[in-house]
Amino acid sequence: MATISNRAAVIAKTHKVLKKHFQPVAPISRPVLEQLLFACCLENAKHDIAEVCFARLQESFFDWNEVRVTTVRELSEMLKGLPDAELAATNLKHTLHSVFETVYEFSLEPLVKQNLGAAVKTLEDLRGTTPFAVSYVVQNSLGGHSIPICRGSLDVMYIAGALTEAEYKKGSVPGLERAIPKNSGTEFGSLVHQMGAALVASPFSSEVRNILLEIDPDSKPRMPKRKSSKKPAEPTVAVEETAEEAAEDPAKTTKGTKKQAVKKTTKKKTTKQAPAAKKAVKQSAKKTAKKITKKKTSTKIAKKASKSSKKSETKKIARRKPR
Repeated sequence: MATISNRAAVIAKTHKVLKKHFQPVAPISRPVLEQLLFACCLENAKHDIAEVCFARLQESFFDWNEVRVTTVRELSEMLKGLPDAELAATNLKHTLHSVFETVYEFSLEPLVKQNLGAAVKTLEDLRGTTPFAVSYVVQNSLGGHSIPICRGSLDVMYIAGALTEAEYKKGSVPGLERAIPKNSGTEFGSLVHQMGAALVASPFSSEVRNILLEIDPDSKPRMPKRKSSKKPAEPTVAVEETAEEAAEDPAKTTKGTKKQAVKKTTKKKTTKQAPAAKKAVKQSAKKTAKKITKKKTSTKIAKKASKSSKKSETKKIARRKPR
């Protein structure tokens, strides 16, 4: 893991490796407000997808006020393709609300003439803005030296070894603007953002992992891990304990031991009672068989008697002489 002494070297190597795999994207000149809204779409997303989604917003709505009063659900439909369309729509809507409530118009151009510190403070106070969006506007609209770092970019810097675990949890890269000069800030920001977007889109891609290993061959333990679908194995419980032993020491007994003790006792009882039960079953079967045979014989005798009575009656009728 990087320390303060070698962090600059790790950042420089990251810049060098990323230049071999990505081409920096030149930012488009936009008004300050539009640059801020575009940053809401660009965070953790690939640049071309963010451009398509932002253009779709501008074409589908009459003005930014119409976007402001649109529901998050409808905006999410318009921003399909982003890694987290709902979060982007929420940030965009809240930003527009906050801007309108602060300056009563949809424009932030006065920030260009303000002192950089005051302008940054105004952007940070707006509801819906993130550190990435503020840094993006500072870099591309206000002429300041600030490298935008989204969650994906932060993961890249952590895996590359430029951050300690404590710094990673805070969500910032200390000394980044000192390690990267201002004239290379836009290029490095674009490269590390593209790498971060690729990591967010496919964290287990072999191409992404190879680039990270090229930056730091020892970065494998810090890479994303796949979640195992297997359920954790149940703890094995001693089977030797019986119900009597479990009753003697109830504090040590668990649900598993109690169940197993009960099973063992029931098994013993059933094994002892098995012969008697078999005899009872055989006897009951014999009795039922005798009853059935008796019924059959009685029905046969009744049938024969009825037949014989019918025959005798017919014979008597036949013997009688006609009058």
